[in-house]
Amino acid sequence: MILYDYFRSSAAYRVRIALNLKKIAYTRVPVDLLQSEQRGRDYLLKNPQGLVPLLDDEGQLIQQSIAICEYLDEKVPEPSIIPADINERAIMRSIVGMIASDIHPVNNLRVLNYLSDDVGITVTQRNTWYRHWMLVGLESLEAFLGASDKTGDFCIGEQPTVADICLIPQLYNAQRFNIETDQLKVVNRIATNCKNISAFANAHPDQSM
Repeated sequence: MILYDYFRSSAAYRVRIALNLKKIAYTRVPVDLLQSEQRGRDYLLKNPQGLVPLLDDEGQLIQQSIAICEYLDEKVPEPSIIPADINERAIMRSIVGMIASDIHPVNNLRVLNYLSDDVGITVTQRNTWYRHWMLVGLESLEAFLGASDKTGDFCIGEQPTVADICLIPQLYNAQRFNIETDQLKVVNRIATNCKNISAFANAHPDQSM
């Protein structure tokens, strides 16, 4: 498999974790978002959306990180990263939605660039925007996890799922922007458990530059 990837992209980070958990060998092809390589002609022919990640599995091109994670789980069923139980799957998808649909999009690089370049806000205002929406999302997630009887060592139960795969990159982004997260007791406990797994540690941006 080939993964078109940018080391700091949280969406690409998710896919690296999933590939590692599945123990799937892959080749990384870096796409430098800061140099706008994702908008180059050759890349757009592969991914018209012009985003990362993009997975190439022997010519089968798959974009969007959650779709890729689901594809990998179906292609290599063990270890599963999607719960077998219907109720647990619903909880997992709720958590994935909180992170990938609510927190991540409003703080995505292209949104931040638009706020700076087109709307004309200052760097300070942009960082305030980022911190606000990050904390709104993470504090809601903390409350959700604290109230759920399905929360265990991980977001759902005792093994990582796509929910945890989404959580860790989002916390990395929070740390990059010096956002205080000590109050997120459940989130931090789960994060510690994830970080002790080599599949998560080896997917970290510092290991992927």
